[in-house]
Amino acid sequence: MGFTLAKATRGRVRLQMKVDARHLQVHGVVHGGVLAALADTAGGLASYMACPLGTRVATVEMKINYLEGVERGTVTADAEVVRIGRHLAVVDCDVTDDTKRLVAKALMTFFVGPFAEPSRKR
Repeated sequence: MGFTLAKATRGRVRLQMKVDARHLQVHGVVHGGVLAALADTAGGLASYMACPLGTRVATVEMKINYLEGVERGTVTADAEVVRIGRHLAVVDCDVTDDTKRLVAKALMTFFVGPFAEPSRKR
């Protein structure tokens, strides 16, 4: 997708994406699914960065509001862990364009912890 890591600290991640033709939908703006993937990736990495080494992270729920269309430039996702518990992390993410205009806002929940091994049929 062309995401690049701009900054990562414990519980905070900034990802960027330079907009190109593959990201655009039929009306010439970045597809909502691309913005959602950017936010989800930033949120998942922020959760992972807040956990002990070896913890696994998986998206449980995501809600995103699309506020403005983006036609060109660079899109930035700033994700921050709001709260992390034994098995869930809640992450807030602002998605902005080159002019710092808020173009999308996401709130996500991630499972954190070990994954169970798949059961084997006998």
